[in-house]
Amino acid sequence: MRVGDTLPPLEIPVTRTLIVAGAVASRDYQDVHHDAALAQEKGSPDVFMNILTTNGLVGRYITDHLGPLAVLRKVAIRLGAPNYPGDTMTLTGTVTAVSGISGTEVPATAAARTLVEIRVVGANGIGHHVTGTVTAEVPA
Repeated sequence: MRVGDTLPPLEIPVTRTLIVAGAVASRDYQDVHHDAALAQEKGSPDVFMNILTTNGLVGRYITDHLGPLAVLRKVAIRLGAPNYPGDTMTLTGTVTAVSGISGTEVPATAAARTLVEIRVVGANGIGHHVTGTVTAEVPA
């Protein structure tokens, strides 16, 4: 991997089931993530995805590309436009940094590893849902 390389985009259909399942799986029982009527009472047009689901999808996007030996070391994301049911979120990524890890920085039994930083954007029909960076460790 080189700085400037891009990851292939990943389109994720935003379904009501994905939103509710992600909220339940992350134990986020806020009504705006599972009850459309209560979400509307609070000013939202519908239920919307929580940050923990988004965080999981960003992690999946990176590990799907980097492979099963990748280890996420840092995920720093910020939410923007909500993900509502019926939309599609398209994740894209660009490599912003690559650096080697010497044998003195990892256990003696570990193989040579490389740190990769990737700028991630998840866009939907109303704007950028998520922006941020992910730092992952991969085999050199």
